[in-house]
Amino acid sequence: MQAEPKKSLVGLEYEVEVGPVAHGGHCIARTDEGQVLFVRHTLPGERVVARVTEGEEGARFLRADAVEVLDASKDRIEAPCPYAGPGRCGGCDWQHAKPGAQRRLKGEVVAEQLARLAGLTPEEAGWDGTVMPAEGDKLPAGQVPQWRTRVQYAVDPSTGRAGLRRHRSHEVEPIEHCMIAAEGVSELGIERRDWPGMASIEAIAATGSQDRQVILTPRPGARLPIVELDKPVSVMRVGEKDGGTHRVHGRPFVRERADGRTYRVGSGGFWQVHPKAADTLVTAVMQGLLPRKGEMALDLYCGVGLFAGALADRLGEAGAVLGIESGKRAVEDARHNLADFDRVRIEQGKVEAVLPRTGITEADLIVLDPPRAGAGRKTVEHLSSLGARRIAYVACDPAALARDLGYFRDGGYRVRTLRVFDLFPMTSHVECVAILEPAAKGL
Repeated sequence: MQAEPKKSLVGLEYEVEVGPVAHGGHCIARTDEGQVLFVRHTLPGERVVARVTEGEEGARFLRADAVEVLDASKDRIEAPCPYAGPGRCGGCDWQHAKPGAQRRLKGEVVAEQLARLAGLTPEEAGWDGTVMPAEGDKLPAGQVPQWRTRVQYAVDPSTGRAGLRRHRSHEVEPIEHCMIAAEGVSELGIERRDWPGMASIEAIAATGSQDRQVILTPRPGARLPIVELDKPVSVMRVGEKDGGTHRVHGRPFVRERADGRTYRVGSGGFWQVHPKAADTLVTAVMQGLLPRKGEMALDLYCGVGLFAGALADRLGEAGAVLGIESGKRAVEDARHNLADFDRVRIEQGKVEAVLPRTGITEADLIVLDPPRAGAGRKTVEHLSSLGARRIAYVACDPAALARDLGYFRDGGYRVRTLRVFDLFPMTSHVECVAILEPAAKGL
């Protein structure tokens, strides 16, 4: 006999006291029966009516939205964005919180992840507990930084209008303007056009150049529309059969600028989204590593070569850098971007596969900027065996970072300093830079 399906609790409402912030843009509450609720659109200490959005009887936890605030936090403000709120756009998590409170909440999440997954206090991680805003982002409550230089729009199939997806949903929230979009994205006018037959549109506004690009993903069998936007723009399309990104017209790349160099980024490849992020992170990494002339460095998950270029500049003609990146187009871009450095080599493939094949048994400096899932135990064990005097770990997920810091500790490394940056205002995301050194040396 098949077990009876469990009863859905979606739509059920609970009046709850809201507890601490949790990783992922929500806070923790409990029902009178003790069941855990992950509640969005609320703040610690509030009393709210929480409406269940996901979950069933007997589930370990339920997801919910705060649909009525009975006792508001002093950190609450009215959301500046008209599309924020329960059941609306899922792009931002903290529109309803003062800017300083957003950074404080993010700091609490980082501290909790460090304690739970790495057994580290902020003091043991060399972190003062602050989350630093990017230059120009420290604005009064009610004002929103226009920071997002890459915006992924979804297209409503029934209307052909561009919008943003609702939280944990494929449904499209139609918008006329995204408040966090950079000026270079907003001025394209994507929301003011119809996009028949398109599934999504990614808009890119480069930092340090006037390059603008849109990447269209058509629905199966659909033809591309004529793209006429308010500013000159190059157009790419995602192929239905191969999933690759192909040039329609204009340049197949945008030119980004950071650390005094220009970087070619093709086919919608990875580049930091905040216009100040690349320079902010390079500065933090270089200040932590203090590269010396003639040293040998590794840049792992190197993308188009941002950190490899910064290292090569500082290591001089006798220094050497090996970059490893899995993306074929990113490797092509990195080799182009760093062609003026004779002693920089870029290898393509997964770090865990390529690094052992190189035969490298030691390195002076290591930078790793892995994807959200982190580097993992096997890679960290290998890196710990190379004897680097300093390691810089750049992380967009504090949980993965904390887990890997625990692995580094097992490999004989300690955290010298940790810096946390708010490079994603209004969202729950942060960027961290941890500098590690051999625990035995402590130098």
